[in-house]
Formats: sequence, C-alpha cells, structure tokens
Amino acid sequence: MTYKTKIGLDENIVAALCYVGFWVTGIIFLLIEKENKFVRFHAMQSLVVFLPLSLIIFFVAWVPYVGWVIADFMGFPAMMIMVLFAFMAYRGMKFKIPFVGNYAYNQIYK
Repeated sequence: MTYKTKIGLDENIVAALCYVGFWVTGIIFLLIEKENKFVRFHAMQSLVVFLPLSLIIFFVAWVPYVGWVIADFMGFPAMMIMVLFAFMAYRGMKFKIPFVGNYAYNQIYK
C-alpha cells in the first residue's frame, strides 16, 4: 500500500524524485514533507550522498590540465548511481547505502 504525501503524489514517486535532482531535491523534500518518514529518509540519504559527491567533483574539476577529464569520469558514475537509487526508491525499497544510510536512518527514524 502506498501513502500520499503532502504534495499529493504517492510516496514511492516522491522518494524517487528525491534522487533525481541530486542533493537539491533532497533539501526541497526535507523541507516540504514533514510527516512521511519514507520520503524524508530518501531525501536525507540523497542529501548525504550527493552533496559531498558534488563537492568532490567540483573541486577535482579545478585541478589544472586533467581535472575536468577526471571530473567527467566521476560524473558519469554519479548519474548512474542516481538512476539506480531513484529506481529502487520508486520500487518502494528502503535501502541503506553503506556508512551514510545508517546516518540518514538515525536522523529520520530516531
């Protein structure tokens, strides 16, 4: 059974949307959705995974001569991870990413 969220969509759709915009949509859905813990968990996990990853890619791109090439090779796997996480959230899975998943879980459920 799926539950509705504050914006009127099913929780699995909103959980998938938490990953689509990387950390930006994670912040947005943390601010919008106050009651649905499933959505809040995925929003927090998106924020905790993709904000540091985005910062790392940004700073690697500033390395002279080869930084932008390395950043491109880091960006493509990040996109694939985002698609995978969004698909898994859409399927209704509450998966914990190693290390950061427990942090996100503890922030939302405890």
